[in-house]
Order: sequence, then C-alpha cells, then structure tokens
Amino acid sequence: MRLHISVEKRLGGFSLDMHNTLSGDRTGIFGASGSGKTSLVHMIAGLTSPDSGEIYLDDTCLFCSRKRINLSPEERRIAIVFQQAMLFPHLGVKANLMYGYRRCRPEHRKVRPEALIEVLNLQHLMQRGVNRLSGGEKQRVALGRAVLANPRLLVMDEPLSALDDSLRYQIIPYLRSVSEEFGIPYLFISHSLTEMQLMTDQVLLVSQGEIEKVATPDELARSTMASNPRGYLNLLRLKGASVQDGLFHYPWGSAELIISDGRTENGSLFELSSRDIILFKKNPEAISARNLLECRVSEMFDSDGRKGVVLQSGSERLVAEIVRSAAEDLGIATGMTIFAAIKASAFRRLS
Repeated sequence: MRLHISVEKRLGGFSLDMHNTLSGDRTGIFGASGSGKTSLVHMIAGLTSPDSGEIYLDDTCLFCSRKRINLSPEERRIAIVFQQAMLFPHLGVKANLMYGYRRCRPEHRKVRPEALIEVLNLQHLMQRGVNRLSGGEKQRVALGRAVLANPRLLVMDEPLSALDDSLRYQIIPYLRSVSEEFGIPYLFISHSLTEMQLMTDQVLLVSQGEIEKVATPDELARSTMASNPRGYLNLLRLKGASVQDGLFHYPWGSAELIISDGRTENGSLFELSSRDIILFKKNPEAISARNLLECRVSEMFDSDGRKGVVLQSGSERLVAEIVRSAAEDLGIATGMTIFAAIKASAFRRLS
C-alpha cells in the first residue's frame, strides 16, 4: 500500500496540517488523545473533508481540492473498526457479518465468508444474537464485518481501548492474522505503545495536529524509554515451559527464563520493563532473583539522560535501562559480557 497525505483542516480552535507519504501494509498512527489521530483517518476514509490538499491511495485520488475531487466513503472502499463494536442490534451475528459483503460489488469479493469465519474463530457464534456476545466476541464480529466488505484499506480506530487487558491481548492475534491471511493493509490507531509494538511495522507519530515523524515501533519505544513511566517494554513470546517448585521455566536464547505467572500449554506473551533488569559487571555470589543471565552487550543507546543497554543471549535480546552514571561506574561497553538479574515476578503475562 502507498498512501500520500497532504491536507489542512481547521476544527474550531484546532488546526491540522499533515503531510507524508507512506508505504507498507501495517502502519500505526500514534499520539496522545486530542493530537489529531482520529481526525486524520476520518479524512482518509471520507467521513470528513479537508479544507485543502490531496489524498491518494495507491494510484487512486481520494481527495484533491485543486481538481475538485472528493470521493464518497463508498467509492473509497475503506472500512473502519471503531472503539465500540457498533453492531446492528436487530441483526444476529451472521447477518452482521454479511452486511458489507452483500453490498460489495461481485468483482471485489475476494474474501470468502467461510475462510474469514474460520480465521476469526466465529463458527460457534453464528446463530447467536449480538446481545449474547462478550466484548471480545463483539470486536471480532465487527472486524469480520469490516473485512467482508472487501476493503482496499482497513482502518482500526483504537479498537482495543474499550476492552480489559485479558481481552485486549486475546484479540490482537486475530487483528494481525486477518491482514496476513487476506492481504488487506491496515492503519492501526492507538495511544498504547505496547499495541504499536505488537501490531505495526512502522508508526506515524502525530502531535498537535502535525505529523512529527515516521519511526519503527522499536525506535519509538527507545526514544520514549526515559519519559515512559514503565520504561522500555520488552515483549516476549515464550513456549515450552516446564514447572519446578511452582515456577515456570521457559527456554530463551542460550539460557532459560524463570517466571512466577506462566502456563505450560500454547505458550504466552509476557511484558518486562527495562527498569526491572539489574546489571552486574561480575557474577554475583548469591541473589534472591531467580533469573541470572550471562549476556553480551550488543548495543547501547541514549534516551533523555538514561542509557539503554541491549543484552544478547543467543538469538534473543532484552533492553535494560540504567542512568548514565551507573553505565560509567560499571564501565559498560558494546561487546562486553554482563550479568542481568530479574525477579521471577517481574514478568507480566499478557496472554
């Protein structure tokens, strides 16, 4: 997908002045509430018209003030999944799913309903009314309805913000699998850095009505490490655990991670703050933390007076965070061997 944006819009006392050209199928739009994220995607989808400028999706002009082009939302074929599922209450699950499909021109019908129902694991819900669905089930049906409209672009406007953590991280694999399975590019809007890391390959950073820059999720996580109350968030997908003394032992790199809240079946996604990793220059004689990892320092980076230390163990890596003076006292340098201590309780299981 190639998306060219060059628009200006006045909304009361707030002005949007956004210009960029994006290429890629999994793009995030990240920023604080009120930064202009939703206003931008509404202009892309045709729900709001810019005051001036132009928007192109691949070779199609969606809007151009100079040429007096402003395609309707239906002509743009851009589907939106909102924060709330917004299902039709008088229709059941099957009728909600098929709503957009039946209105889609036959030549655009590339996604088969049966295939999508299987990918989203909706088979057991097909005969239900929407009032008998959980929050996560409603979002999966809303996603399915949007995809069955066979859009050129899928826009997800903070689709997880109304869900609690347990549901949020259950839904994310479905969101990604739809794009990968059916080849539909998406824009994913959120103010959650963790969601950006899990859902996107590149991030459009929006602030006060302007596009500040385009970065990778990792670059964004590094640049905000010092200002984020939880530091840099390491995301770890682990599986193959064994249980010893009530603790879960997962293979990781050339070592193993010992975690208090894990599970043995199907694997799990964990979050670990860079601030929960303690570094030692030499192997300490004894510590209470259950994890003591011998790692190589593969990289170091700065973030507003703090140092990020990238620790390598085999093919796996973690980012630890220390103040600059501590890095100097320990003499930490790229290529050296260092020991990292982590409590078993420091890992937060997301799914």
